[in-house]
Amino acid sequence: MTFYPVILAGGSGERFWPLSRKSKPKQFLTLESSGRSLLQTTAERLTAGQDGLEHLMIVTANEHRGHVLEHLPDLPLENLLVEPVPRDTAAAILYGALTVHRDDPDAVMGVFPADHRIDDADGFHQVLGRAVEYARTHDVLVTLGMTPGYAATGYGYIEQGQEDGQTGVYRVQRFTEKPDADLARQFLSTGRYLWNSGMFIWRVETILRAFETLVPELYQQMLEASRVRGGLRQVYPTLPKISVDYAILEQAKNVAVIPASFGWDDLGDWNALERLLKGDGGNVAVGRHVSLDTGGAIMYTTGGEDLIATIGLEDVVVVRAGDVTLVVRKDRTQDIKKVVAQLKANPDLARFA
Repeated sequence: MTFYPVILAGGSGERFWPLSRKSKPKQFLTLESSGRSLLQTTAERLTAGQDGLEHLMIVTANEHRGHVLEHLPDLPLENLLVEPVPRDTAAAILYGALTVHRDDPDAVMGVFPADHRIDDADGFHQVLGRAVEYARTHDVLVTLGMTPGYAATGYGYIEQGQEDGQTGVYRVQRFTEKPDADLARQFLSTGRYLWNSGMFIWRVETILRAFETLVPELYQQMLEASRVRGGLRQVYPTLPKISVDYAILEQAKNVAVIPASFGWDDLGDWNALERLLKGDGGNVAVGRHVSLDTGGAIMYTTGGEDLIATIGLEDVVVVRAGDVTLVVRKDRTQDIKKVVAQLKANPDLARFA
C-alpha cells in the first residue's frame, strides 16, 4: 500500500491578521529563520526520503492556487486539488480521499494541516510510520494526539481509552471541544487527555466508507460530482460547511489515537510567536522596538525601517504589517477573527482584510 500525504492548505489564518491576509494567508508566510514558508516546511517533512512529490496532494482554495505552485513548483498539477469555495475540512478531506481512491484504491492516506510546527522531525516520522502501519492492518481511523504540556484552552482534546495490546495505539473514548481553564486543568490532571492535532491516517477505503455511512448525502453529492467534468464547480457551493471532527470522528466507533510528543505547535494565533521564539515571560520582538515599563509583550513589524515603541503595557500583542496596526491583549487574540469579519462586511474596509 502506497502512502499519500494530503495537506490542507485552504485556510484563511485570520487569527494571524494583519500579517495573514486574504491575499496571502498564514500557510504561505515565513515565521522563522529557515526562510521556508509553513507550507514548504510541511511538504518537505512529509516527503522526506521520497523521490519527488509524486504522492503528495494539496487541497487549497481557488484564490490560493498560484501561491501553492509558487511555493511548490515541482508539485504535479494533477496533485493540486482546488476547492471552488471553502467548505471546511469534511469536504476537503472527502475531495482528497476520492482523488486518491481513483488513482490507488488500496492506498493509505494521511491528512495534515499546512501550518503546524514540529521541532523533532525524527520523532514525528517514527510516530507517523507506526500510524501508517497500524492503518494498513486495521479498519480504523487513526489520529495523532499530542501529550499536553499545559492546560491549554485553545485546543480540542481527545480522551484515550483502552490500549490495543501493547501497540501504543489506544481506542478513542471521546473528542471534546476547546475547554475553559478549569476544565483544561481537570483534563491535564487525569493523564488521559491529549491535544487533538488535526493529523489523521487511514486507509482510503476506510474513510470513504465512514463518509458513506455517517454523512451519506455529502458523500453522494461529492461522488457524483467527481464523475462529471466540471461537476465539482457546480456542487461545491451547495455543500454544508462542516468539520471532519463533527461529521466523522465524533460519530465513528472505530477511531484510534497514538499519543505523541515531538515538539508540536499549531501556530494558531499571535501567542504562538512567543513559543516559536522561546519566550520566557519577557518581551518577544521581531523588528525594531523600544519598550519602557513593558512586560510579556509580543511585538512584530514587517517594515525594516519601522519602529514599535511601547510604554507601561503588560501582556499585549502589537503588530505593524503594511498599512495596518493591531494592538490586542494576549488573552483576546481569539477575537481577531471578529475584527476581520467586520472588515469584510464593510466595503470601505474590506481591502484591509
